[in-house]
Order: sequence, then structure tokens, then C-alpha cells
Amino acid sequence: MSKSISRRKLLRQTASTMAGAVAGSVLVNDVPPAAASTALAVQQIEPVRFNGNKYATVPLRQPEILAAAIQSRVRAVDGDNPAPGLKANLDYMLKLIDKAQYYAGRKDLLCFHEFPLTGWDKWSRKQALNIAREIPGPETEAIGKKAKEYNCYITFGTYLKDKDWPSHLISATIIINPQGQVIAKHWKQRNIRLAFLGFELFTSSVYDVLDRYVEMYGWDAVIPIARTDIGNLGCSSCQWEPELFRTMAVKGVEIIVRTASGGGSQEDLKFACRTNGVYGVHINNAVSPDNPNFFEDAGGGSSAILGPRGDIVTQANNEHEAAVIGAIPIGAFRARHKLPEINTELYAHDMAQYQSEYPPSVFSQAQPENLESTGEFLKQKVRWPR
Repeated sequence: MSKSISRRKLLRQTASTMAGAVAGSVLVNDVPPAAASTALAVQQIEPVRFNGNKYATVPLRQPEILAAAIQSRVRAVDGDNPAPGLKANLDYMLKLIDKAQYYAGRKDLLCFHEFPLTGWDKWSRKQALNIAREIPGPETEAIGKKAKEYNCYITFGTYLKDKDWPSHLISATIIINPQGQVIAKHWKQRNIRLAFLGFELFTSSVYDVLDRYVEMYGWDAVIPIARTDIGNLGCSSCQWEPELFRTMAVKGVEIIVRTASGGGSQEDLKFACRTNGVYGVHINNAVSPDNPNFFEDAGGGSSAILGPRGDIVTQANNEHEAAVIGAIPIGAFRARHKLPEINTELYAHDMAQYQSEYPPSVFSQAQPENLESTGEFLKQKVRWPR
């Protein structure tokens, strides 16, 4: 048995002990805040319930919350000299938090898009790792102070790096609680493929390192739910992935926070909310002047708060910067909500025989150096005939 595996078993035992010893009002898959706010903590498994109207929660702070999707610009930083751009983007985020809380009541949940800190560009892996943030870190400390000041939750997407995953670039959605703590880092579950001309994304999604990810954190962390006192949150930057959002719903998600940039689809999340009977926050970028290498209108707009029938609670009027604000009656919703009814036996036989185009865990074997070499690497891994 390798030392690394032994260490991971020890981590599991430690996390289990902590879970029994520490109580808190905010749980991330039943992991105490202290554990969840460090590197991704090993998760206690919350079983999928057979009784559809009973699912794991923590008490709500109030019967109704006010959420805001912050539709803001996206601006890529310099991959060789990221510090000035990162500081400028962070300062801009902090100003937007102040603006969002300045008018129309205190917001309980502020949601930013996929890349407000780093932006996105065709960086090499070396450049991207130079840009990627350590979480917790100075940026989350500054954002956490704002969350504490306004007694709100703040979510945002970012590239991050982790000492347990050397050379891996991770895309994740971060949740910070009203005490200013990082309580969750929801990795992007999978990357889209064959969507770009001449290259593929080299970020390590959960699917791309599935074997080691499960070994380290357990299956419950693959599609995690953050159980907070404003509702059960599930975060992702995946699009057109109905199985993902259905699984979140089966695990008791109440609000899907779906980050996007460069053209996220509101219709996608409307469908997920309607078919699973849950609320959703869709956050896309705004028109973005001075974004290096991109036109300023690239894929902006459509941010919205969505209801459990796929209805629009409120949405952006246009593609410009805005705080899209909507009320979520989370107490009344929880009182009547039940998990979706799925006749799994009807689909299990065929789904068990299905094989995806690309196998899991390809980046457990190697991490290509740039977008173009990632495309060539994946061509060698494809399982479907071409």
C-alpha cells in the first residue's frame, strides 16, 4: 500500500472524528465548517433518501431570502504577470458587492459568474497555474470580510490550485458564508468536449480525475450539496447536463447556482429547475470592455433567478452589468418540496451498457501543457469510432 493511500485513509478517519465532535449551523455534506474551509475535506456520505419529502437540511435563518445574480464584466489577466490584473479584478468585485448591498434591501445570497477574478484566455498550463488562486487565500479573505460585513453568502467561480493536486488546474465554484469562511469548493464536474476549434480544455474536472478524486474524498463529494441556513445549494459551471442536475435534486438541492461565462444558456437551467422542481440562479457575464483578445459583447447577458416551474422570477434587462435580484420563499418551498420521482429500473439496463465518448480519469495519467496538445491527447483517448 502506498504512503499516499495510507494518508488518505487517515484523512477519512480524522474527518469522521471531527464530524462527530464539532457541531455547526452550516454543513457541507455533513462536514463541519472548520474542516470544509480547509483543502477539500473528506465528506461524510449522506445517503439518498427513499422518503421523497424528507432530505437532509439545517434550520433556516428566515422563511424568505433575497438572492442576486451579479452580471458583471469578465476581464482576463496577464498569464505572465497576473498580480496587477488579479488585484484590479478583486477590487472590482468588492465594489460590486457594496453596490449590490447598497439598495433594495439586504441580499442573503450574492452570486458571481464563472471567472470574475481571473477571466479566461488561451493560457498555457504554466501560465494558468500562475494565475490560479489558492483557496482559502488573500482573495477569499477579502471577499469573506464583505460577506461578514453584510451577513450574506457569496459564491463565485475561479481557477484554483491545490497542494494535493500538483500541476492540476481546477475550475470550481466557491461558497463563502456570513462568517467569512470558505465552506465549499464545488469542482466543475465535467468539461465539454469538441466545442472548440483546434483545442480542448485542460482543467481537471471531477470526471477527468474521477478515480483519485473518489479515493480522496468519497462519492458524495462528486456531486456535493452545501446545506446552509438559506437552503441547500448545489453549484456548477456545467451546461446541458440534465443528469447532473437531476442527481443534485435527488440529493436534496433546493437552489442550483449555475455559473457561466462567454455564453451560458438560461434555457438550460430553466429546464433543470422545471424538471426537478427547484430554484436556480443563472449567472452569466456582462458586456466586457477591454477584455484582452475578445470582443466586448462576447456571450453576455441572460442572468436570472428561476423558480421551481422553470418560471422567471427576475432576469437581466440586457447584456450590461446588473444585479438581478429576486426573492426565494425558501421556508414555504421546503415545507411542500419533495425529491423527484424517478423510475430508475426503467432506464438502468440500457444506461449500464452505455459508454461515454471519453473515459474518466484521463488527467490522472497526464496533464497536457496547453490547449492544443490537450486536443491531441484526447484524440488518443476517444472510445467512440470516428
